Amino acid sequence: MKLNHLLKSCLLGLVCASGLHLNLAAADSPDPYANETPAQRDARLAWWRDARFGLFIHWGVYSVPAGMYQGKKIGGGGEWIMCTAKIPRTEYQPYAKVYNPVNYNADDWVRLAKQAGMKYIVITAKHHDGFANFATKASPWNIVDATPYGKDVLQPLAVACRKYGLKLGFYYSQAQDWNNGGSECAGAWDPAQKVSMDDYIDKVAVPQVKELLSNYGEFPSVLWWDTSCDMNKERADKLIEVLKLKPGIIHNNRLGGGYGGDTETPEQFVPATGFPGRDWETCMTMNDTWGYKSFDNHWKSSETLIRNLVDIASKGGNYLLNVGPNALGEIPAPSIERLKAVGAWMHVNGDAIYGTTASPFKRLPWGRCTKKVAGDETTLYLHVFNWPADGKLMVPGLKNEVVQASLLAKHWYGGHKILATSRDESGVMIAVPPAAPDRVSSTVVLKIKGAPAVVDVGIIQESDGAVRLMASEAEVHGGVQYESGEGKDNLGFWTNPADTASWHFKIDRPGKFRVAAEIAAEASARFEIVAAGQTLPGKSLVTKDFAKFKHVNLNGTLDLPAGTVTLTVKPVADGWQPLNLRSLTLQPAK
Repeated sequence: MKLNHLLKSCLLGLVCASGLHLNLAAADSPDPYANETPAQRDARLAWWRDARFGLFIHWGVYSVPAGMYQGKKIGGGGEWIMCTAKIPRTEYQPYAKVYNPVNYNADDWVRLAKQAGMKYIVITAKHHDGFANFATKASPWNIVDATPYGKDVLQPLAVACRKYGLKLGFYYSQAQDWNNGGSECAGAWDPAQKVSMDDYIDKVAVPQVKELLSNYGEFPSVLWWDTSCDMNKERADKLIEVLKLKPGIIHNNRLGGGYGGDTETPEQFVPATGFPGRDWETCMTMNDTWGYKSFDNHWKSSETLIRNLVDIASKGGNYLLNVGPNALGEIPAPSIERLKAVGAWMHVNGDAIYGTTASPFKRLPWGRCTKKVAGDETTLYLHVFNWPADGKLMVPGLKNEVVQASLLAKHWYGGHKILATSRDESGVMIAVPPAAPDRVSSTVVLKIKGAPAVVDVGIIQESDGAVRLMASEAEVHGGVQYESGEGKDNLGFWTNPADTASWHFKIDRPGKFRVAAEIAAEASARFEIVAAGQTLPGKSLVTKDFAKFKHVNLNGTLDLPAGTVTLTVKPVADGWQPLNLRSLTLQPAK
């Protein structure tokens, strides 16, 4: 310690004598990016920001039970079955003896991702169960030594990514490891799990991360930590130091120990406003589970996936969309079908996603917007979900002079033509063909002079007549707070039944509306929706977790007049329990 201090003093003297300045704290930091300049960071993240779309792969021994244990269907994610069902190590580890993915074809997987329009892949090198999908000397419980397959599955994936020009990242559960030790934040149901977390960090986690960063050529491009349970700074320092083995690597915000990483990671939802000033990536399943479950057939439609991608890009984020292969190494057919559908859309509309930045509009009545800036000209890509039946596409609040408007689908009816535009105090009107180029999302390319100058028109009805009220736009009264960051995008701290939240919005198509609320609550709570002199009673579902949201459809309708309407959420005092509210949706009653 004394010698180190002496060396610092000598170095400081030399630096000061030369007239230079040195941040010794940053130089001594285990974080390889502690002294990174904004320009260096921009260069490092450039490929990731340009990509916008990636493939998440959750795959491991948990695909063998496939959600079943002792003849019963186990709830939750397939990859959490060991914890959820409290399976002892002596029962769980034998699953590896039948984990034999003989149908695994890395080339097919990467070609599928490329066909879908994805630019990078992140695969689970090790999930919370502690099973390593790679050759490792730090634990015998790995795919080479513990399975009949006997081969590292990450190596062929690296070869295929190199062949097809995709980046490859590794997911690594650094804190929780239910077979090798680690945090007990999810509980310890087996005495064999009682291992010193510090010993686990030193003998398993650090050596394995070193292997992952050293054995796959230029990969990984991303290290996807998960989770931060019990990761104090001392433990996190040991892991972040290892990143120096792979200069330029991108890592997320889930390491712990006070390290923010490069990217925010909202899970299973799209934040209403993104994360201004931060890079972010929504990770999401196609059905209800990350790891394979044989009986989970609750698939999102390709339409939902495409619009999610557009929505995320319009807020400046990336979409990391998951597949969960089975124990034979096969990606489920419904996943393949949906990835191909997204790929067909991206083949036409990819220019409106790749390399774009967030929309200048707070909201648009018919869809979303992404943009690119080149010199003194801005290209706005208008993603139209609801095509105007009258052929008039209004871009509300836009004040810029228009250079040109056209369709991105050049071979569609009228796609080769320049679209007529006009501008007045309400915005820019574009004359579009009578039929939409795409039933899910059509792209109109609008080039304008200069940076976008936009007037906020407030909350208005969307083209389908719906009104969507987000937590970020609420006017709160009392101790209620808007929570954002770290996977949060909701009204919280709602402990006092006297507190309320309100929204003001415009109705131009009056009528009756049904109301749905997106709520997370550990106990059932009664509340009221009050608008235009009417009241609808509501009751939250019990999600048992303030971060797990479900939609609640309220009984009855609101008859709303044209003009400005104020809607207020009021707790019912004698039946109130704290809840988190993410959004309200008013849908025209049919």
